[in-house]
Amino acid sequence: MSETNSAAASEVAAPHRYTAALAADIEARWQDFWDADGTYEAPNPSGDMAARDEAEAALVGRPKKFIMDMFPYPSGAGLHVGHPLGYIATDVFARFQRMTGHNVLHTLGFDAFGLPAEQYAVQTGTHPRVSTEANIENMKSQLRALGLGHDKRRTFATIDPEYYKWTQWIFVQIFNSWYDADAAQARPIADLVAQFESGERAVPDSTRAWSELDAAERAEVLSQYRLAYASDAPVNWCPGLGTVLANEEVTADGRSERGNFPVFKSKLRQWNMRITAYADRLLDDLDALDWPEAIKLQQRNWIGRSEGARVSFPVGVEGDAITVFTTRQDTLFGATYMVLAPEHDLVDKVIPETWPEGTHDVWTGGHATPAEAIAKYRAFAAAKSDVERQADAKEKTGVFTGVYATNPVSGEQVPVFIADYVLMGYGTGAIMAVPAHDSRDFAFARAFHLPMHCVVEPSDDRGTDTRTWDDAFSSYEAKLINSSNEEISLDGMDVEGAKARITGWLATRGIGEGTVNFRLRDWLFSRQRYWGEPFPIVYDEDGVAHALPESMLPLELPEVDDYSPRTFDPDDANTSPETPLSRNAEWVDVTLDLGDGAGPRTYRRETNTMPNWAGSCWYELRYLDPRNDRQLVDPAVEQYWMGPREGQPTGGVDLYVGGAEHAVLHLLYARFWSKILFDLGHISSAEPFHKLYNQGMIQAYVYRDSRGFPVPATEVEERDGKFFFEGEPVKRELGKMGKSLKNAVTPDEICDEYGADTLRLYEMAMGPLDVSRPWDTRAVVGQYRLLQRMWRLIVDESTGEVTVADVADGDIDEATLRALHKAIDGVRQDLDGMRFNTAIAKITELNNHLTKVGGAVPKSVAEGLVLLIAPLAPHIAEELWRKLGHTDSVVHRDFPVADPAYVVDESVTCVVQIKGKVKARLEVSPAISDAELEKVALADEKVVAALDGAGIRKVIVRAPKLVNIVPA
Repeated sequence: MSETNSAAASEVAAPHRYTAALAADIEARWQDFWDADGTYEAPNPSGDMAARDEAEAALVGRPKKFIMDMFPYPSGAGLHVGHPLGYIATDVFARFQRMTGHNVLHTLGFDAFGLPAEQYAVQTGTHPRVSTEANIENMKSQLRALGLGHDKRRTFATIDPEYYKWTQWIFVQIFNSWYDADAAQARPIADLVAQFESGERAVPDSTRAWSELDAAERAEVLSQYRLAYASDAPVNWCPGLGTVLANEEVTADGRSERGNFPVFKSKLRQWNMRITAYADRLLDDLDALDWPEAIKLQQRNWIGRSEGARVSFPVGVEGDAITVFTTRQDTLFGATYMVLAPEHDLVDKVIPETWPEGTHDVWTGGHATPAEAIAKYRAFAAAKSDVERQADAKEKTGVFTGVYATNPVSGEQVPVFIADYVLMGYGTGAIMAVPAHDSRDFAFARAFHLPMHCVVEPSDDRGTDTRTWDDAFSSYEAKLINSSNEEISLDGMDVEGAKARITGWLATRGIGEGTVNFRLRDWLFSRQRYWGEPFPIVYDEDGVAHALPESMLPLELPEVDDYSPRTFDPDDANTSPETPLSRNAEWVDVTLDLGDGAGPRTYRRETNTMPNWAGSCWYELRYLDPRNDRQLVDPAVEQYWMGPREGQPTGGVDLYVGGAEHAVLHLLYARFWSKILFDLGHISSAEPFHKLYNQGMIQAYVYRDSRGFPVPATEVEERDGKFFFEGEPVKRELGKMGKSLKNAVTPDEICDEYGADTLRLYEMAMGPLDVSRPWDTRAVVGQYRLLQRMWRLIVDESTGEVTVADVADGDIDEATLRALHKAIDGVRQDLDGMRFNTAIAKITELNNHLTKVGGAVPKSVAEGLVLLIAPLAPHIAEELWRKLGHTDSVVHRDFPVADPAYVVDESVTCVVQIKGKVKARLEVSPAISDAELEKVALADEKVVAALDGAGIRKVIVRAPKLVNIVPA
């Protein structure tokens, strides 16, 4: 009989067997029930989602748990089985928390603005909203089929105007705020204006009073303080895409991630967020978070706090100076040249018309004038990414600017170069080069025939003649030498002492000061795209930016005929963006009354849009109060779900699960926005996410042909350990799962063949959640069989009747009670610790025990088994729970509690050693004392025989498992 016919005959003989078809029926029915019943709806303490009856009021009185997944982007390709790993994990954990007495908020929305939908719109003419909403509906359907217990009342997408109204509102709050360094917090910009008006604070870089400035001048002053400000900023300009790109959207070889176009450095007017003002707080508050140490380290490195000094090097004849930040101010006497970033503003100001007399040929790059050399080199540097520029390239490049600066401690005239390895976005965009004690500076100095001064005494035998050196000497342990002038000497001092002395000396002369620097740069917040949140900003006739009042929000995206930004010759860096919004003149040019007393005026709207990061900076707050159209979030609701509490001093989400790839940018940006909103009194939580958990990745085999191209994994044959596609050999490698690699397996396929509960169990059983693991469709059947065996323990496959025995606990055999309570104890601990694979192993062990015992399973034991698996396989658990005679949902049932009497073993094995060798094994009580165990061990006949009358020098007892006897 064929396998197909055998399976068909088996189903006829056992019509109530747990099969894929029965699983599909069960799962669809319970998903419909949960939706209709509002099973997963979590009540708020107040507002639109406040408790509606006594049951919900009781929930609000319980401890709360706010559990979140990272925002999914609704791709047109739909989900593959790797995507739901984190969603299933948080669902299991949320279900367990409900069963252990918590009011659980677990929901999911969609991060729906972004480049993929816009690129699709450019290619097809389909409005991005149309394709995005279709993708969302498809994804919702796939996720629903997995039985995820989300509160669906709270879902939303970032493209919903009622959502991005509040994204725009937050931007206005940031725009209307400044960071008061003395108070170490954000304050309304009106407070700063009051300080200027009263004279409490002087107008920076001006001898005039605030009242003497016109509106445009005042706006320019305030822009130096605002937390959201527009400036001419160095950006990644991609003519081929017609937009500015974030650093993370540029590949290591300086091309766009999407389209592979060249990317250039250019200066454009852009919106920025002053995240640097929060650098210290972003660092310090990491200590209060329950995050993986690796993620904290990445954030610390990205912020990059370093202590050092700012030093001014006079240059030119007009009182100009080059300011550098250095952490090795002790080596200042060894600075023999300087390097500016090619984009540095001072270059154009001080550049001479001709080369100074005696300029080295290597310095000029073969160009006739400094202007020509600098222009050529800037074009060369602009074609490189920041990563490329910072790479330790073998060939050092740069060009002399034609000017010299003065070393403020030695008085020496040092040449000033531009070079691509110095970035405008880091430090001051300038460095003092100490080639004797920095390997990169050493290589540059050798390439350009520049002098070196040894100012740190080498601890090896190289001597101090730098002409004989092969590389720089760097040390924090050595002493300073050759570092003195008429006023100060560092000679003989250690590094830290020399730093302190030179910093003080510089400060007294007004040419430097001790300071702290950060690697972190302000956040570039503009995109030249259509599919993003419009800025709630308009400009008056003087170019002054004004925020729209709340009554004018949301500012919705207008319809446009063409979604494409204007693109240019990909290799032409000398172009600037033209955005899709700028072509809609009716929307751009408007007459408005902003309610500021100026009456109706003509304005021009901002035509850039916000980056896709904006919507994900605060979405955790919208989950709390998604229907609130009066305020960002009800304070009582936010306090309840996210406010500070014992063990969570900065508040935040109780559990946030997502990929480690978001270690810096999304998490850092969200933390920044939370701190501003906290400072301004809008929320009580200074941090958005208290506990972070990074799940691993589900990988899959990729098969490549002789050209290296992926071939469909499902069509590959394995013969004798080798792999073939259409008869030709292919290579197998483990990699990501995805449509482009032709190895994607959809959850729909697995659900159709085995059911959603089987898929859930398999993904959770594959290994520890935080470890990547390979997908193997053939192994899914193992969890399918577990569910089939569990079903058979409770349901007769022929009649569909329940077969459990209704007996008292006292009539249940002790071995079964021990198996049950040990499973309860272990599974409870494992689910609480998110060790889902070991929880499933313990459930399997209990299931196997009950199968081997045979006969009717006691009803209370069957109920315990169903409750144990309920968080992991909720559909079959609901079905079996109902069949066992219950009318309530298993979702809110109490999770079983183990009886300690059955968890502790009746006896344990104690090993008795003499001279380190095992001489006896004793079965003893787990509660036996050290003294009693020693007595029992010494009386054992095997121990007595092994000692053979010898005296005993020492007995080491580790009750209840070890006795070590040391003979005399």
